[in-house]
Amino acid sequence: MEFDNSFEVPLAPEKAWPILMDIRRITPCMPGAELTEVVDERTYKGKIAVRLGPVALAFAGVVKFEELDNVNRTARVKAQGSDAKGRGGANATASFRLEAAPGGSKVLVHTDLALSGAVAQYGRGVGIVQATAAQIAQQSAAPADAPMTPAPAKPISGLALFAKAIWESIVRLFRGS
Repeated sequence: MEFDNSFEVPLAPEKAWPILMDIRRITPCMPGAELTEVVDERTYKGKIAVRLGPVALAFAGVVKFEELDNVNRTARVKAQGSDAKGRGGANATASFRLEAAPGGSKVLVHTDLALSGAVAQYGRGVGIVQATAAQIAQQSAAPADAPMTPAPAKPISGLALFAKAIWESIVRLFRGS
């Protein structure tokens, strides 16, 4: 399944992009996420716990930047992972770009997600996954004084899930600076 999301952050693109690319700095801000290993400057291993509707999932996987263009502020990330309880897995590719927006930057994300095993049945309704991704993006764009609660993230043990969580974390970092 494919879907698009976007959100805005209150920093100019030249300041927002380096934060977006700093996985070590962003991961601790993500609800349920843990960076377990830095394989190299473009490849990371980690764990993330997410909710898809009433189902709680825990994924372990690898996220790799396949393309990274700092000049045009675009990137493509590929991720794969499996549920810790053996209920299936997820493979995702997310392309994102950062562009100037009034008052800061706009992050645009296109995600292509494939679920397998029982996990695929949980997300059978494409609408559930899309709605979850949209909710994360909306929370990322919430006013700075709004309470931030852990958002149910879509079941992407890798990219789209990781990317959406990154976006939410980036916004939190921006609000803290």
